[in-house]
Amino acid sequence: MAPVLRVLADGRVRSRRELYDDVAEAEALTAAQRAITLDSGQLKYENRIGWAVTYLVKAGAVERPNRGRQHITEVGRGLLAQFPNGILERDLRTLEGYEGRRKRPPSPGEAITAESLPVTDDLDPVEQVETGVARIVEGVAAELLQRLHQREPAFFEQAVIDLVVAMGYGGADAKATRTQLSNDGGIDGIIDQDTLGLNRVYIQAKRYAPDNAVSRPDVQSFVGALHGQQANQGVFITTGRFSPGAIAYAAGVATRVVLIDGRRLADLMIRYRVGVQARRTLHIVEVDEDFFE
Repeated sequence: MAPVLRVLADGRVRSRRELYDDVAEAEALTAAQRAITLDSGQLKYENRIGWAVTYLVKAGAVERPNRGRQHITEVGRGLLAQFPNGILERDLRTLEGYEGRRKRPPSPGEAITAESLPVTDDLDPVEQVETGVARIVEGVAAELLQRLHQREPAFFEQAVIDLVVAMGYGGADAKATRTQLSNDGGIDGIIDQDTLGLNRVYIQAKRYAPDNAVSRPDVQSFVGALHGQQANQGVFITTGRFSPGAIAYAAGVATRVVLIDGRRLADLMIRYRVGVQARRTLHIVEVDEDFFE
């Protein structure tokens, strides 16, 4: 908020686009910093400037004389003089007339509002939501790997086959086969990508503890199994990790072998909704500027 007020302190009325550019220039943001996006795809610096303006308008520090344009007020100049190095939302809450200021604590049974929630001053609301979702996903990912490691080998092999099919492999008929647990020739699953089975993906699945690594000989054995099937591509999936030697071998061998470790496995299961379900969907809204055109 302080950088926004410093830019507006020259008295000019600026459009939001001008404000984005002028604040970024004044704060000497690099091209790399300007390119950082949130999970929603919005540029992070633009999102933060937008929320800063929203808070400052609520505080009466910035006014919008007409659509999409803003300028500083005397309240804003006073804030900038009082907090030249940075303004937090809790500073705004001390101002009389601030729209986010609560006059009293919520009564029992009273609806929770934005003003009754804890304030995280270093993140705007969108980033707070994304941070919270990231924490939930991290916890679910850890639990997924734990559950997969606890189940029998057949369950894990079927789970990874279900994942590969959910990712779009298997063609329109979604034909996938899990091989026998014994004498499988180093192949745990086969995915046919066309009706006749002319294009196949072979899968090897190993349940390893998170700190255990699949070694180079394991990957070499899988490549040998692929050669035995006259195949030139396969996927090696583990709940653990791959050793540097295994990764280097897979990258250098002529046969196309994709390595998926535990962390990526959990991420893919969450993304393609295998072993998880959506508990709640959040909709983040913003004012439709075109409506007020």
